[in-house]
Parts: sequence; C-alpha cells; structure tokens
Amino acid sequence: MSSESHTYDLAILGGGPAGVAAGVYASRKRLKTVFLTESFGGQSVVSSGIENWIGTINIPGEELAKQLKEHLLHYAGDIVDVKEGERVARVEKGGDGTFIVKTESGKAFSTKTVLITTGSRRRKLEIPGAAEFDNKGLTYCATCDGPLFSGKDVVVVGGGNAAFETAAQLLAYCSSVTLLNRTDQFRADPVTVEKLQKNPKFKIITNAIPAEIKGDKFVTGIVYENALTKEKTELTVGGIFVEIGLIPTVEFVKDLVALDKWNHVITDPRNQKTSVPGVWAAGDCTDGLYHQNNIAAGDAVKALEDIYYFLHK
Repeated sequence: MSSESHTYDLAILGGGPAGVAAGVYASRKRLKTVFLTESFGGQSVVSSGIENWIGTINIPGEELAKQLKEHLLHYAGDIVDVKEGERVARVEKGGDGTFIVKTESGKAFSTKTVLITTGSRRRKLEIPGAAEFDNKGLTYCATCDGPLFSGKDVVVVGGGNAAFETAAQLLAYCSSVTLLNRTDQFRADPVTVEKLQKNPKFKIITNAIPAEIKGDKFVTGIVYENALTKEKTELTVGGIFVEIGLIPTVEFVKDLVALDKWNHVITDPRNQKTSVPGVWAAGDCTDGLYHQNNIAAGDAVKALEDIYYFLHK
C-alpha cells in the first residue's frame, strides 16, 4: 500500500454537496486538504431536474455535479488535493492523534482531522423475484432507465419525494404510472403529491406491501399484499421502479465512530462532531433529522468552521 509522506490538516471523504461545500471552505481557510471521492454530485446526479437547490430554479443532477466539481477545482489550487476516482476502504487512528485514510486502490493518507460526507446509496427491494429481475424490468434509476419503458404501464414503489419525483418523470412517456405505498401516509411533500394526483395517467394504491416480482425474461407483474386485509393482488406491468429509501455509506468507519441503529453516524448538531475527537460528519450519512442537499452543504460548512477552530486552538 502506497502512502503519502506528509500529513494533511484535513481529509474530506465524499464529493456531493456536503463534501464540495467543505472543500471550498477548506481552501478559503488555507487548510491543507486531501479530497477523496469516487465521483461528484452524490445521489442527486441521477435527477432530471432539481428544483430546491437554492439559487437555481431547476438544474439537472448531472449539471449540478459538474458545477460542484468546477467550483471546488476553481479554488483548490495547491491547498485542496482532489483525488477523484478513489473509494475509501477504512479510516484508522494513526500515531500522535492523527488518522490514516486507506482507499481501495491501495493508497493511504495521513491527516489530522477527518470529515465524512459520503452520503448514502439506494435501498434494494428484498422480495421473491427482486434479485432475479434486477435490471430486467426492475430498476432503481428512472433517469438512467426510464426512457426504455416508453409506452408501458409501470409501477413505482415508495412514498417519499424521490418516489413521487420518479413517477412525475415517468408520466412524461409511460402509458400509466401506479405508485404503491406501504401505508396510507406519504413522506413526500403535500404539494408534490397533489400535483401528481391531477394527472389522469397516475394512480396511488395505499397500504400496499410488495410481495413478489413476476416475469419471464423480463418483468411482467408485481404482487402486493394489502396491509390491512392481507389480500394479495397482482398488477400486470412492464416495469418497476423502486424508491424505498437510502442506506448510509459508512462501512469504512463502523469500527471507529458511534453509529445509530440505522447505521447513521451520530453527530452533535451544534458542530457535526462525531464520538471521536478529530472526526466530523455531515450530510445523508449522519443522524441529522432532515436529509437534503441544502442541509448537507450547510452542515458541512458548520463542520468546517469547527474543524478550523480545532486545528487552530
């Protein structure tokens, strides 16, 4: 394993809004930083149009990712050492209060402080047929695969903003979109729900628990169980889009910092400190009550201010 010969002031892990916000501030505060990320943009990179990123009326996820990268590189100079294409494998305590960040490519970086902004990944549907038909009509990315289902009747599984946004996108080219929600309550914003309910091609089935995916070489249907009556119903569909939440990407620090029962990094909301002195976290990987791009960026800036104080006290 190759190792950097010097010790950085800070290692920022992750290239979404949180990581980039911290990176820009780190540059402005002249903190010698190593910035490690597989790619830029985070979860939003797959969105066809983000309408709540403050300062823009509507921006595609790929464009946001591009702008985040450009913003960071513009200020990085010789202060922020950007290492794109690197996936963190483990963070360990080093000597003299430092930390060692190891990547899957075999590199190791010594740093005085660490900011975890690695976000989360999509939760998979775990029912009979889900694994068998993954990418064969069952998909987790409407932006990536949606156009392939043009003219078909499709189902969206989920009840949050992501599920309704996926449904809205699919309504542009699918014959019909049916949303299955496990309860009779939605996690999505009411304005989003009301907007879609006006579309005659859109239908919501509540108290619907997915039970089985059916198909031959490709998805042909989904069976759901009514949460109240336990009655099972099969819908004939040409595609299934799953939006049932996210899993924090924190495996590389599971033995280092305290996690909650959902594996979010536990942080102090005043400053984003974790249970380990010298380690902070911000964004979707944390136990913050709300997870959004704007909040992630703000929490990362908050953490950066505290990291600067920590290094200069």
